[in-house]
Amino acid sequence: MPTKTHPQIVRRTANDGRVVLEDIPEIPSRFGDLLRPFHNIRSATLQDFSGDGRSLYITTRFADTQQLHRIDAPGGARHQLTFFKEPVQEVCRRPGAEHDCLAFLMDRGGDESYQIHLYFPGTGELRALTDDQGRNASLLWSPDGKWLACRSTRSDLQSNDIWLVDPEDPTVERKWVDAPQGTWLSPAAWSPDGRWLAVQIYRSVTDRATGMLDVESGDFRIVAGEGSAAGPGAAGPGAAGPGVYDPLAFSADGKALFIRTDHDGDFNRLARLNLDPDASSGALDIVTDDLPWDISGFALSGDRAAFVANRHGYGDLYLFDPQSAAFSWVDQLPKGLVSHLRFSPDGRRLGFTLDHSTGPGDVWTLDLETGADLQATIQRWTRSEVGGLPASTFVEPELIHYPTFDTLEESTLDDDSEERSFMDGATTARRRRTIPAFVYRPTTEGPHPVVLRIHGGPESQYRPGFNGSVQAWVDRLGLAVIAPNVRGSSGYGARYLKLDNGKLREDSVKDIGALLDWIELQDDLDSERVAVYGGSYGGYMVLASLIHFGDRLRCGVDLVGISNFVTFLENTKAYRRDLRRVEYGDERDPGMRAFLDQISPTRHAARIISPLFVAQGHNDPRVPYSEAEQIVRDVRKTGQVVWFMDALDEGHGFRKKDNRDLFDQAVVAFLTQHLSLDGI
Repeated sequence: MPTKTHPQIVRRTANDGRVVLEDIPEIPSRFGDLLRPFHNIRSATLQDFSGDGRSLYITTRFADTQQLHRIDAPGGARHQLTFFKEPVQEVCRRPGAEHDCLAFLMDRGGDESYQIHLYFPGTGELRALTDDQGRNASLLWSPDGKWLACRSTRSDLQSNDIWLVDPEDPTVERKWVDAPQGTWLSPAAWSPDGRWLAVQIYRSVTDRATGMLDVESGDFRIVAGEGSAAGPGAAGPGAAGPGVYDPLAFSADGKALFIRTDHDGDFNRLARLNLDPDASSGALDIVTDDLPWDISGFALSGDRAAFVANRHGYGDLYLFDPQSAAFSWVDQLPKGLVSHLRFSPDGRRLGFTLDHSTGPGDVWTLDLETGADLQATIQRWTRSEVGGLPASTFVEPELIHYPTFDTLEESTLDDDSEERSFMDGATTARRRRTIPAFVYRPTTEGPHPVVLRIHGGPESQYRPGFNGSVQAWVDRLGLAVIAPNVRGSSGYGARYLKLDNGKLREDSVKDIGALLDWIELQDDLDSERVAVYGGSYGGYMVLASLIHFGDRLRCGVDLVGISNFVTFLENTKAYRRDLRRVEYGDERDPGMRAFLDQISPTRHAARIISPLFVAQGHNDPRVPYSEAEQIVRDVRKTGQVVWFMDALDEGHGFRKKDNRDLFDQAVVAFLTQHLSLDGI
């Protein structure tokens, strides 16, 4: 196709010069007014209990970024403790009554080079524990508070090794375990006596093992997962091939390790790995064999434990007895997503974060010693503001399953498999694969224009937590929003997770084509006015959908998206490159490189005939700025106008309120124009 002459680019800045806008027209003030209530919605996330168990440490946003706060009673005031320009995350309290200290992580400008900081609540002192060398994550205090274990790249900026840091003297630190090439090592659990550190060995989303570090001797071995020699039978768990074996917590007596595993199954179930005296593995007992769902969270304190099961994307909380292995569902909670499980120091209360489609995340506790009436023991500690909006503003999505292009071999399905539960009941359709999706519908009469919202990962999952942008689109713009979990999404079993790997990559794009077919059959949806929106890998899906289905899509919004798999793999940060090669393919192999290049959107930019909006964080370490730059350049060569937003102080997405607000307003202006939303 001949190159067209693109008109001169119109460039301006916003937010004190921190955001560069290209070919984005001035945004009418009415869009700011329309979105203002949604921009002032807050959420709260539990981080930890105070040392005496009377207060909670949470993160929430009062100004531009989420910061650390303390709350002393249910419904009490939120006392802000940190006041940084950058968001604070991964807060954990140092154990021991003699200690008064919190550790947390913070980066700069979204570069994800997280450094460890200490906060002392008694004095308000703040202290940097690490310098700018390397990226730190997965903070985990030893039981006595002597050591802070973490995952760090400080040795060579590439290897994700296990380090222990002395909080009293940061110069006393030691790299305990070298990560083999292509793996991440993360501290996961300390034994009660502090001798053993269970380590997650992450090779890919479907290949994860458990290692055990003897802190006294420095000996390290794999105890569950491929490469281990222990476990049920002579072969040991995982010896037959890759699988998931995530360490979660030691039992109170230190004789067993609770893990999450898909051993002999399709889902990541809770299991007990019995340990020999030298912490080698023994028998593996599956605990949640009758729950056909992934276990997404776990916490243990003495003789009490709790876990969360990911059921159709929702998070169900269960109380668990580590001794008897009995568990029970806490069905008194609102239907939503439960996360960030934490026990109080005395183990009497369980804290957690709960959010749902019609309300933002808040912090709750469950008292475990006040009797059998759980409803009477549940307390809500925060009530996050919702911008003055009534509860009736927010819409609960409907979970649907739409048929896609391929079929299932029924003989490959377990009786309790997720794929079997998705199959249609009609005999003629029993072998059609179906794709789960959440549909948000306006309360007004249709047919409604549609936005397809595609998650990233690709191994992520769209889950029906609170999303202010989606709710604004539905309530204020009259849009229906559909969030599909195309093949390759997590939460639906290992088989489903692997369906888009390697040269199967574009099969997930075909699932979007099948969704467009489904939309055409719905009386309340307008198949002539459909937009597609996605971030990160979801941004690639936006570009690929515009290439393959451009005549059926009015426009697309690509946020920090991959535009060329070869350049992405060559330029993403070194510490994550090998892990991404497992998912997408190794670009160093000539055959795979040719395939990745062939399916990359930059190769087919001329086929993007629908209006495109690209937004990027300039400091993104995952999907580099160059990925946005090249797709914008290549599409503009065809004469197509591309809206481009470059946030100079952001990384993989927008975390600062003014940048996020500006992006939301630009998206609304873009959708209003290209979906022909009259009267907005």
